[in-house]
Amino acid sequence: MTNRNDALSKFCVDMHFENIHQDVVERAKLIIIDCIGAILGGMAEKDAIKLVKLRSQKATNTHFVKIIGTEYWAEKSQAALLYGTAGTVLEMDEGHQFAKGHPGIHVLPAILSLVQSNWLGRKISGQEFLTSFIVGYDIAARIGSGSKLRHSMHPHGTWGVLGASIAIGKLLDLNIMQTKELLNISSSLTTATSRKTMLEGGTVRNIYAGLSNQMAFLAIDLISSNFTGEIDGIQSVFGTIISDELNDEMILDRLGENFEVMRNYFKLHACCRYNHATLDALCTLMEQNPELLDVDNIEAINVESYSLAAELNDPTPKNMLAAKFSIPFAVATTLINKNSNVESFSGTALTDSKVLKIAKKVHIIENPLMTASLPDFRPAKVTITLKIGKILSHEVATNKGDWKSPYSPDELKDKFFSLAERSLSREQTKYLYNSLASLESYDDIRAIFDITHK
Repeated sequence: MTNRNDALSKFCVDMHFENIHQDVVERAKLIIIDCIGAILGGMAEKDAIKLVKLRSQKATNTHFVKIIGTEYWAEKSQAALLYGTAGTVLEMDEGHQFAKGHPGIHVLPAILSLVQSNWLGRKISGQEFLTSFIVGYDIAARIGSGSKLRHSMHPHGTWGVLGASIAIGKLLDLNIMQTKELLNISSSLTTATSRKTMLEGGTVRNIYAGLSNQMAFLAIDLISSNFTGEIDGIQSVFGTIISDELNDEMILDRLGENFEVMRNYFKLHACCRYNHATLDALCTLMEQNPELLDVDNIEAINVESYSLAAELNDPTPKNMLAAKFSIPFAVATTLINKNSNVESFSGTALTDSKVLKIAKKVHIIENPLMTASLPDFRPAKVTITLKIGKILSHEVATNKGDWKSPYSPDELKDKFFSLAERSLSREQTKYLYNSLASLESYDDIRAIFDITHK
């Protein structure tokens, strides 16, 4: 056994709420609020609604989970699957640029479902919940940051299962040996995810995060049934199978001192983050140049960005998911609709002739210097040539929304309300937000999510 797994297990077991700085707690609450907003927003989408109906029931059950924002009940692992899926659909959930993925939506659905199900048969305090989330997030983000997934892999559904499993294990009060075995078992429950799904609009991609949360419950059942994993499953899976490199020094760097929730980012643009630097630059140009209010003035739009962004070059995406992974479409719909919110990437926006016409004028290329700035920075430069010959240009060094350029609390609150109110009433949304904002003060948080009559 390597020192890595020993250190990770000890960190998970020994970490308690009183050891966590208040800044970390506050950031974790913001992430939890953001993830729940993304879940409630996604739960209003037609495909998510259909999946809920297929995978749940209207009849109540003592140990079933009431799916928030719906009239349906599901077994806890099914609820975790549904929550993880809904939270991914809109591409509005937070993320972690060093892990190159979304730890929050890979961890929260599992422990949210556990709490709602009353599986433990006892009260779970807000402090316990926050500690388990912070620890699970840390494990997921550290494995993600320390591994280099094959380019053909989608990061959803991979290292997230370790974070979700650890978060559940923390609430179960597993000891160090059990936690070490849980790491080995859960590492073998990752999914063979395909990066092409996001580029081609294959919406099966939206299930990947849900699967990680569901698999976490299976990992716990396997531990409880005395199943065993490899001696070092993390090395096998993330060092040789889905990734060729595993950097233990990076994984263990200041473990227990620096928490990965502090390096997360939040989204306001309703699309893949690889679009965001481009949209940040575009929005600045729109604010400063009234000529852009009339898109007929535009002759051409050129975008320079890093390699991952340059891949998002389809001007005619076939559905909402593909649109969220298209810089030409994101630029065009933002110009036409004057915003980059959920509605700009769905419904009639997908077939709007004006949007599609502008999208064909957008050309994106990789700038090697920008690629070299990854993962610390995510730059882009937008140059718009007007028909009169005037050239407008703006460049940004990184996305808004991370710790270098954070959104304000009010901006994130407005985002939560805009998403949650797709499934809840205004009063329910206010109650839920205020409760989550003071999460650590609750002795029993199960009542927070019983919002039917609020």
